[in-house]
Amino acid sequence: MTILAGVATVNAQQTQSQQPATDQPQTQQQPENQQPSSQEASTEELGRKHKTKDYKNWAFNVGGGASLTNGNTENYVRGGGGIAAAGVARNYSKYFGFRLDFQFDNLPLRTSALQAAQAPGATDHVYTLNLDPIINIPVTKVWGGYFLAGPAFFHRSGKLDSSTALPGSACNGFFTWWGHCLAASLPINGDFLHSSQNEFGENFGGGITRKIRPNLDFYAEFRYQHGKYNNITTDFRPITIGLRW
Repeated sequence: MTILAGVATVNAQQTQSQQPATDQPQTQQQPENQQPSSQEASTEELGRKHKTKDYKNWAFNVGGGASLTNGNTENYVRGGGGIAAAGVARNYSKYFGFRLDFQFDNLPLRTSALQAAQAPGATDHVYTLNLDPIINIPVTKVWGGYFLAGPAFFHRSGKLDSSTALPGSACNGFFTWWGHCLAASLPINGDFLHSSQNEFGENFGGGITRKIRPNLDFYAEFRYQHGKYNNITTDFRPITIGLRW
């Protein structure tokens, strides 16, 4: 009995000494089981940081078309003059940005205006610089629209081929709009064949877009342009079609 009791005591001591060793691998495995979850979290964060924007910081446009006239300009300029336009936009979001446009508009004089100028022919045109906030309105993945409005600068210039009007004679409505009346009379030196004047004003309008390639849109645009200086006005409504990218 003494021998059996001693053997039981030895077995109990061996069992107690081996049990911590079996618990130790389980304790070491716990960090390994947590590692994949931390890697998955870092991958998700990296994906969020590199998410692709749904708009471009910079956009460019070129186009052409024709213009209609209104206001006092309509009395002397017929509609349908050709135009050319180019612009660049800085977008700050999918919906808002600023756009700068340069535009050339031909302003063909009416026959009645040439008769008032006593001229056989003439050329007349205006250069325009517009700076506008632009609001983009995505409708579908293919179609969209936008509105813009802001200040504008106009440089209008022209030339009469010749004129039989007498220097110092009273100005009519055309020469007043032409910009060469001094005290309601044509200048004595006869320098009224050329016209050149700068005007400040405003513009507003909008357009529609149609995506034809991933980075290329077709656009059609309508604007109202108004400039004024010393009670001389320039008013026209350009209609432009073109491409932007």
